[in-house]
Amino acid sequence: MGILYDDVVLLNHSEREGEPSVMTVNCPDKTGLGSDLCRIILFFGVTIVRVDVSTDGIWCYIVFWVVGRPDTRWNLLKNRLMAACPSCSSASGISYYRAELSPRPPDVFLLTFCCYDRRGLLHDVTAVLSELELTIKKVKVSTTPDGKVMDLFFITDTRELLHTRKRQEDTRHLLKSVLCDAMISCDIEMVGSEITGCSQGPSFLPQEIAEDMFSYEILHEQLSTSLACNKAFITVDNLMSRGHTLFKIVCQDHKGLLYDIMRTLKDYNIQISYGRFTAKPKTDCELELFIMQADGKKIVDSSKLDGVCSRLQMELCRPLRVSLTNRGPDAELLVANPVELSGKGRPNVFYDITLALKMLNIGIFSAEIGRYQIGDREWEIYRVLLDEGNGSGPPRNKIVEAVWKMLMGWE
Repeated sequence: MGILYDDVVLLNHSEREGEPSVMTVNCPDKTGLGSDLCRIILFFGVTIVRVDVSTDGIWCYIVFWVVGRPDTRWNLLKNRLMAACPSCSSASGISYYRAELSPRPPDVFLLTFCCYDRRGLLHDVTAVLSELELTIKKVKVSTTPDGKVMDLFFITDTRELLHTRKRQEDTRHLLKSVLCDAMISCDIEMVGSEITGCSQGPSFLPQEIAEDMFSYEILHEQLSTSLACNKAFITVDNLMSRGHTLFKIVCQDHKGLLYDIMRTLKDYNIQISYGRFTAKPKTDCELELFIMQADGKKIVDSSKLDGVCSRLQMELCRPLRVSLTNRGPDAELLVANPVELSGKGRPNVFYDITLALKMLNIGIFSAEIGRYQIGDREWEIYRVLLDEGNGSGPPRNKIVEAVWKMLMGWE
């Protein structure tokens, strides 16, 4: 037996304008479930203002207090949250939850289209793909001397329908409605892993770029600038609970804060038994987590505690890397997005990058997305070659700051 499928995720909207809606998730537990749910909520642009988590390791109950946008697709969000919970089976005509099976890797499609260039074009295309729930895995964008753009997007479909003619026609139609007469051609085809692999390029980032974005000296310097959150305070208590380690965290809020915390604990294979998060306007966020290792024991190894705290400190203060470098006479914007051990990364990064540049009225000459191994971690690197025109645009430090604020939700 179990809980009815329709009751796994419940959504209650507030009757008072300005107050948060309440979403409850009631399903079997698994390590990393909180991370997966927070990632989906982040993808839909919904802000989490409070959370209560309770689990016995077998069953979990999570309550999210959230604030959406005027265009939030609540029913679709609910469906995606339900899909992230352990899968269901049917018994006597009623759906119940059972243990999760290993998911099949999603099919990859190549979206190729050619159009006439204009300011903000790439962001408009990215917005359409996001609305259609088409996830960008890789992209290569180039501009020709005659003012045309050739875009190659390697994408996956959350709805798993892009192999159908109707889904492809809907995608072309929506792109055409946004690009209008600027669109010249648009093709969609399924590609094999060998094609995706050939497009990957080198697995290691050029040394000069890696040093510019990941050197300890630069990271330490930027932690005291506007390119980082205020310092996070993490307190560890192994005395309050007999079976759990208590983490108390006080830090500045930013977009995706809970996801950054949850994905870090997920990578360390740490389970949350009880947690509470509160975000208040213009004040620091407060978080309490009673956690344990996968073996059901508290964390007593001081070296492991130091490692988790150090990693959390960095993820809370600087969850992404943003820099601007010279590529010949031009400027190249670089953004690094950490990849979970599961292969997932923060959603909507390319959307935020292109939106920030569009708002600055800065053109994009070319863009690439690739994954690279840096140290012991994999990173998703966005490389955007900027079209600064006659040089009358904003100073380069203002470009970096604008992109950073957009990514952090401080715009």
